[in-house]
Amino acid sequence: MSLRIGDTAPNFQIDTTEGRIDFHEWIGDKWVVLFSHPKDFTPVCTTELGYMARIKPEFDRRNVKIIGLSADPVDDHKKWSKDIEETQGAKVNYPMIGDPELKVAKLYDMLPAETVPGKRTAADNATVRTVFIIGPDKKIKLMLFYPMTTGRNFDEVLRVIDSLQLTSKHKVATPANWKQGQDVIIAGSVSDEDAKKLFPKGWKAPKPYLRITEQPK
Repeated sequence: MSLRIGDTAPNFQIDTTEGRIDFHEWIGDKWVVLFSHPKDFTPVCTTELGYMARIKPEFDRRNVKIIGLSADPVDDHKKWSKDIEETQGAKVNYPMIGDPELKVAKLYDMLPAETVPGKRTAADNATVRTVFIIGPDKKIKLMLFYPMTTGRNFDEVLRVIDSLQLTSKHKVATPANWKQGQDVIIAGSVSDEDAKKLFPKGWKAPKPYLRITEQPK
């Protein structure tokens, strides 16, 4: 099954380092970042898991849950977490999904359905480095796919969450490289007449379709 932004995130029941979960129940009314790894005890992924542990308070502040996935058993995750704490200076403080049967990897279209557990190739593994942002409505809001040799930029994930949460509440969009507190763009679906009510401080319009205003509070 091919997933797209706006699709309902597939539900699943699976074991994690913090017990068995039903994914949709676990989400509850939160936002979620699901990020996956092809294998335990790998160098780039070790740095990523440690970094996410260090910045978890930033996700907590935004009402966002973090959950990792690796296509190895939960017992291996627990051993790996000791290495992560030792080398990255942070203890893994969020659940890690054990996916040795590739159930979630296939469900989320990271791997072809015909991939056999235990017989993955290096080329197969290369596709299991993804990031999904899922909203409280259980809809997929973002999908990112990273190569094996490039560590993920989780500061960018936080920036996207700020944009998603803002634009879900207000009729605005965020421009290139936008950061929290900067000016935003009035959504094209809003007429000038309605914009006067929604944005009483006004806006700058270098072009009729480009209306720039202060970020709503």
